[in-house]
Amino acid sequence: MFFPILPKNKPLVIPKGVFVIIPAFNEALSIDKVIKEIPEGVEEIIVVNNNSSDHTSKVAFESGATVLDEPRQGYGNACLKGLEYLRNKPVEIVVFLDADYSDYPEEMSLLLTPITEKNIDMVIGSRVLGKKEGGSMTPQQVFGNWLATRLIHLFFKVKYTDLGPFRAIKYKSLEKLKMEDTTYGWTVEMQLKAAKLGLKTTEVPVSYKRRIGKSKVSGTVKGTVLAGYKILSWIFKYALTTNKSTSQNQL
Repeated sequence: MFFPILPKNKPLVIPKGVFVIIPAFNEALSIDKVIKEIPEGVEEIIVVNNNSSDHTSKVAFESGATVLDEPRQGYGNACLKGLEYLRNKPVEIVVFLDADYSDYPEEMSLLLTPITEKNIDMVIGSRVLGKKEGGSMTPQQVFGNWLATRLIHLFFKVKYTDLGPFRAIKYKSLEKLKMEDTTYGWTVEMQLKAAKLGLKTTEVPVSYKRRIGKSKVSGTVKGTVLAGYKILSWIFKYALTTNKSTSQNQL
């Protein structure tokens, strides 16, 4: 049996102003499970239906989420749609997680605690530091994370172990990043821009299990190649535009 990592001797209290964004493309078999396991206290769960051809939108709505439609394909497009929706909301913290049920939503407080108790700007849920179910990450995912995080350390002196999608960030800090990637580079763009701006960041171990269904990125040759290209493009783009060390801003 595979169990998630949960805070020891601490209640699962979600602070005010936490909104969750879940990009979803053909995840009708899993999205209800994800929504069900998000801790109580979250202000709103926003599922962005990213041009799905199945019943993702219907299942998410019936499970209690706010559903937005984004017909332009791409993980970044879906995230940007969610952020557009939040502009007039009382947002303090935004949490991103996947719709494929590979994350453990009940571990959300692990990501929120450094923000609320230590004034951290952004927290990455690291699958590398946490507990992974066998086969939950493909070899290309493992290698891609290893290469990308080492290049980030080389160029920016900031140590990451993962580009994990399960993450939390202060809304005001997120606005400063002026996110723009529309496809595979969303997560690395966020981490690179946070490093360049000197935001306070950290990682926490999170659990990870085999997703429901086939990955749209690492599960295909095309997706793997395009994701790798986009991630490396962002890293080298920012390496050429900054030489400022930000290691002192990471905890």
